[in-house]
Amino acid sequence: MTYDESVTYLNSVTDEIISRIGGQLNESNMDMLSLNEHCLLAYRYLRDEVMEGGFIQLIQNGYGPYVLLGPFPMLLKKEWGMKKFGQFLFDVSHEYKAHREELEADKTEDEFMAQYEQFEALNEYGDEYLDDYEEEVTPQIANHYLSLTS
Repeated sequence: MTYDESVTYLNSVTDEIISRIGGQLNESNMDMLSLNEHCLLAYRYLRDEVMEGGFIQLIQNGYGPYVLLGPFPMLLKKEWGMKKFGQFLFDVSHEYKAHREELEADKTEDEFMAQYEQFEALNEYGDEYLDDYEEEVTPQIANHYLSLTS
């Protein structure tokens, strides 16, 4: 599967998952998804948020616990064979945990933008994802999920 095909596939499958759970993941519908569906959805949230505004945006928009503190990084590393990317996410999660309270606090637009300088490591992790992982990992995620469902 090419990169563009994998993006189309991931978006299509995750759009269906989001529709099936009523439009938004929450505690009451979390058990409706398999572990692999959670992995795919976590990657969609990660990719969409980081491509638009980095890990700081991902966290500020409420996806940090689901993507970085849930089973997603471990599943990628141990079950999906994506050790390097899983470890990268563990590294990001350590930085997130060190500043979690401040990162998750409600902020004005100016305070939000200031975080990109204040939490430079997270900003750099976002750049690293875009430069070193996104184009390689996206097809791997899509192909692996497809192999699980075929």
